Amino acid sequence: MIVVTGATGNIGRVLVRRLLAEGAAVRALTRDPARAGLPAEAETVRADLTGADALEPLLAGAEALFLNLAAGGDHAAAALTEAAVRAGVRRIVLNSSMAVTDTPDDDAHHIARLHAGLERAVRDSGLEWTFVRGGNYATNALAWAPAIRTSGVVRDAHPDARGVPVHEADLADVAATALLDRSGAHLGQAYLVTGPAELTVAQQVAEIGRATGKETRVEQISEEAAAEAMAGPHFPKEAALELVRMFGRAVDAPAFPVSDAVERITGRPARTFAQWARDHAADFS
Repeated sequence: MIVVTGATGNIGRVLVRRLLAEGAAVRALTRDPARAGLPAEAETVRADLTGADALEPLLAGAEALFLNLAAGGDHAAAALTEAAVRAGVRRIVLNSSMAVTDTPDDDAHHIARLHAGLERAVRDSGLEWTFVRGGNYATNALAWAPAIRTSGVVRDAHPDARGVPVHEADLADVAATALLDRSGAHLGQAYLVTGPAELTVAQQVAEIGRATGKETRVEQISEEAAAEAMAGPHFPKEAALELVRMFGRAVDAPAFPVSDAVERITGRPARTFAQWARDHAADFS
């Protein structure tokens, strides 16, 4: 049995299907099973990880746990890690962040600090572990969907910022490989997982235009305005501004190099952003 947190998220939804296809038993945790839309073969269980209910029953009989900080926040993820120890779970595969560098810089960056703290908690648990450090998710481009649908104009502080966007299916494939591994090859590994090529924001917007057949372009705005647009109830403006400024530093060089982790771990090349845009064309149309 493999327990998947964030089972209705972009990565989790793909991961559930991938594990089922490999013959694994899957328990998918979600706040609203009736609306989850997951395969009937998965055991879909109601779970509010931020509540006061005991967490051990969610993990009963499980051998492995896919842990995603986005499913309930850092405190919930740390509590679930402790519950996994008590429930006899053997392995955790953590959806971490490429912002984690294993250097003192991790303490100075909001996103790195959250994920580095959770990585420490998982390491200290004594369980088997693998960290999947993604972050430049191609799905971040979905934030542009309303603008592209209505006007074709994306407003961004740094149109020339470069990244290596990764398809959610590649992150799910890497996580599934680590969760199902019987050789021990992936234990104690922290994988930096990226897409196969460097692209600017403007190039990504252009790829979406090609996939949808719609004319698209980028209009530059201030960092302050970009942070305002990005902030929300679970993402404070201060953190958003920090992220926007990090993107700004990627104008001269990408924050992270292109990694071959997807091909090394799964045996096939990482999916391109052009493929991601085709896969999600309906979201922008």
